[in-house]
Amino acid sequence: MAENSELWDVICDGPFIPMKIIRTPVVTIPKTRKDYNDADRKAIEKNFRAKKIPACGIGPDEYNRISACPSAKEIWGALQTTREGTTQVKQSKIDMLTTEYELFRMKYESIQDMHTQLTSIINELHSLGEIIPRNKLVRKILSLLPGSWESKVNAIIEVKDMQKLTIDELIGNLKTYEMKKNKDHERIEPKKGEKPGPQGRQQ
Repeated sequence: MAENSELWDVICDGPFIPMKIIRTPVVTIPKTRKDYNDADRKAIEKNFRAKKIPACGIGPDEYNRISACPSAKEIWGALQTTREGTTQVKQSKIDMLTTEYELFRMKYESIQDMHTQLTSIINELHSLGEIIPRNKLVRKILSLLPGSWESKVNAIIEVKDMQKLTIDELIGNLKTYEMKKNKDHERIEPKKGEKPGPQGRQQ
């Protein structure tokens, strides 16, 4: 884990360059290869290993774009621009997804389907650096539920501490309630082709 963290530092901050101090005047300059010690060589080796990380799992077209980059940092920057676009394009994507999130409504799908669709939007925003706070997401999900769920929504708001309620807990709670509603509906509504049972004789 520590080595992985060090390699990620190389990707984010740039390659390690061994330096030496010249005393007259006091300045720091890059070492030549003949001045490298064992620690310098190990650090430089991390530069080469770090270059391989961003290149893993990409196609030939993207590899051609980054093959001339001299450092892992420049490779990472080129891939980010390719995948996310320029700053302007990235912001446009964020604005589009934010609008999609705000206008998202639950139709007639199940709780699981609704959660899957909403999670897809949230994950795309997260990949672009936009993170929706958990408590805000909880309130969003509750606001999506149909009017027939009002009693359940009120019960969740009153009983649960909204600051501690996780999304998994909320979705699990709503799925359980959905199953109960479906079973109650099946008991009340006769199946297609069946007639309602006798209601009893009048006295």
